Amino acid sequence: MWQLERPGPGCSPPRLLLLVYSFFCAAGDCLFVTDYFTRTPRKLNAFNSFASVELFHFNVPEDTMMAVWNLITFKEQGGTFGDSCPNRNVTVYFRSGAPPVINPLHTHFPRDTVIPGSFAVTLTWTLPNRTTGAFNVTSPLPGDWFLAAHLPKDEGKISVKGLSEECQYLFQPQLIVQKLIGISVLYPGYFIDQMIPVHNRSALYKVFIPNYISKVKVQLVNCSTKNKSNDTCPVVLKIRARAPPVHNSSALDCREWNPCELVALVPAWEQWYYILVERYLSNSDVYFRIGVQVTDCSKSHLSKDRAQPSSSMNMPQSFGTAMGFSLSETLLMASLPGLSQNASPLHTSEDSIIYLAPTADTNKCWPIRPTLRNELDTFSVHFYVFFGPNISVPPDRAAVFAINLMPVLDSGGVLNMELKLNLSTLKGANLTVFGCLNHGMPLFLRENSSPKCESESAAGFFLSVNVSSNITKLRIPYPQTGTWYLGLRSLCATEHGFEACTNVTAEVYMRSYLTPCINDCGTYGQCKLLRTNNYLYAACECKAGWDGWGCTDNSEAYSYSFQLLSTLLLCLSNLMFVPPVAIAIRSHYLLEASVYIFTMFFSTFYHACDQP
Repeated sequence: MWQLERPGPGCSPPRLLLLVYSFFCAAGDCLFVTDYFTRTPRKLNAFNSFASVELFHFNVPEDTMMAVWNLITFKEQGGTFGDSCPNRNVTVYFRSGAPPVINPLHTHFPRDTVIPGSFAVTLTWTLPNRTTGAFNVTSPLPGDWFLAAHLPKDEGKISVKGLSEECQYLFQPQLIVQKLIGISVLYPGYFIDQMIPVHNRSALYKVFIPNYISKVKVQLVNCSTKNKSNDTCPVVLKIRARAPPVHNSSALDCREWNPCELVALVPAWEQWYYILVERYLSNSDVYFRIGVQVTDCSKSHLSKDRAQPSSSMNMPQSFGTAMGFSLSETLLMASLPGLSQNASPLHTSEDSIIYLAPTADTNKCWPIRPTLRNELDTFSVHFYVFFGPNISVPPDRAAVFAINLMPVLDSGGVLNMELKLNLSTLKGANLTVFGCLNHGMPLFLRENSSPKCESESAAGFFLSVNVSSNITKLRIPYPQTGTWYLGLRSLCATEHGFEACTNVTAEVYMRSYLTPCINDCGTYGQCKLLRTNNYLYAACECKAGWDGWGCTDNSEAYSYSFQLLSTLLLCLSNLMFVPPVAIAIRSHYLLEASVYIFTMFFSTFYHACDQP
């Protein structure tokens, strides 16, 4: 999926896309559209902290089959080509959804900080003053993509400025995307007849999954070749959220299963799911019927009448927000092309489309409580819980909360989560409150199960508070935007593991907020608000040899005696103004003497106050 290529002589990104085009056009009768994006070249700096990197922001369209980043680096010296400049490697980081959290110096992160993953590419020089590289992503996730580039850390050599022209290293990324137009859309609960001709390799579909869905099942039935039914279907079924499937996506070989059903548990909400039916090499057409069935886990007593929506939708502790109808309601309210809005559960239309009503999940989704967003300043946002901040976690169900981060605006800060267990409410029970913070959909902790915060396709951040440790914190630098879900479940420890508690309602204090930096960069750092084009983000700039994302790594920090000595020498150096002051007074140059005195006085206090 991820690969780095350096084009050789005569090879360019358009030629790379031509190869991609020939591959994906084998997937069927397709129409590809190519878009091109570029950014202005910028001067790169040696890495000292994230404040010294150059950040680039791109947007990848939906239905993109291939994205190619063309990475161009060149040297300049005195306005001309820098052929005599030394070669310095350029490191480029890639991340989808938010800026990459990088640590090239391998410093320590602050406590309770999680590090989102990213991809890195190192560019080496192939020509005296220019080098290029290509970073290819097959079926990239749509939306925001961020690139961070920097030079290696300076070796600490001191050179006199102005004696020679400074070497500048400039970096310019370019993005070429190829997206597929006209992907067939499937509707949950409807089966349609399809065919893969002999000259095509596969067929691609997509289906939109709304909120409160606990399971997505893709069904492929009535498979045949040359109008003859077979016991086995010579195709592979693949599924992936947000982007077309790749080689490591969830897959099922339909030759081994009849009927062929691919299930995705705990799917992402409010996202497109892409389904790929890929045939094995054969000399015959493949006929099949494909459909998607979803399992609705919302409350069964929610009203299905569009004229009488449930009153719980207007309450803070409800499933619904302004657009939060259950799947059954949205299906009844939606008008599907070529289908009657009053179709019966097993209605067959003239187009051989069969409708099956969505099934209900016995494991209901727990009510999701929204949070109130209070913006104080840039990257200073507090999320308040209705009737909070103390939360009651009953023994028989989970307490789930939704935290919404605004697109682009909130991804440049730090998401903080704090939980504190009220020990006075436990009544002597050996109780533990487990928390799971996940992006895109809630991960529920079921009863009589080992506490974990993951599913087959997603993994969240695990938190826990108990009697021995009643406070926990979590920090996520540069979080992905969208909806984050926090699920809290109280379980009691027994000889057989954790089980549901009886007659004990735990009380937890929850605090969730967004800050520019972690702990305001501490004593030896300064939080800086940075901007690249129209995108804002924050980063720490450390002092006195301290390093790390939050300026908490003291492995190379200056000692107190060294800092005191350097401050004294810097301040005492202003005593060199004393002789000019004395000479000016002796010569009756009072104006010049006052200027020297003021310069000496304020320079001394400036250097003294500027030290950490």
